[in-house]
Amino acid sequence: MANRSNLYAANTLPSAKGRPNPLMGISTHNWSIPLAHLLLVSFDTRVVPSMIWEERIGVAGDYERGTALLMDLLRVVGEDAHEAQDFEKVVAETKAHLEKQRAKYFLLEAGEILRMDQEPLDESFDRLVEYHIPQLAAQAQAAIAGENEEWLTAARFRWRENFYSFFEDTPYFPA
Repeated sequence: MANRSNLYAANTLPSAKGRPNPLMGISTHNWSIPLAHLLLVSFDTRVVPSMIWEERIGVAGDYERGTALLMDLLRVVGEDAHEAQDFEKVVAETKAHLEKQRAKYFLLEAGEILRMDQEPLDESFDRLVEYHIPQLAAQAQAAIAGENEEWLTAARFRWRENFYSFFEDTPYFPA
C-alpha cells in the first residue's frame, strides 16, 4: 500500500457491476487527502462503491460545481500567495487538466489514507463524508466571500500541500 489519495473523473458512477467506462485519471496525492480533492467532491457528495476496496468507501461529487469552487478558491488564494510564480504555474496546470478531463462526476478513492488512521475505517470514512468535506467546502466558500481571512491565510501558506498533486490521464489502481 502506497498511502495515496486518488481522484478520477467519469460520466457514470461505480456500481456493484464495476467501474465506470471510460474512467479518467485526475490526480494522485501522496500521504494525505489534499484540500483540492475534498473540495472537488463537495457538491452532491455521495457514497459509492469503491473501485479499489471491498468496502463501500468511494466518494463521488459533481464535477462542474466542484471545479468551480476550487477555481474560485485558487483565484483568491492567488491574490496573495507566496512563491506566486510557482503558484500560478500550478493553477494553470490544474485548470488545463480539469478542462481536458471534464466529466459528470469526480470520484475520490481515499481508502489508503483512511486505513492509516488508528480508528476503524468506517468511522474515519463517515467523518470524512459527513463532517470534513462539508465543513471544508463551507470554509472555502466563506473565504471566497471575504469572510474567513484566517482560514484563507492558512490555505495560502500551505498551498503546495493543499493544491499541488501529480496529474495523470490514465487511472491508477493499486495492486
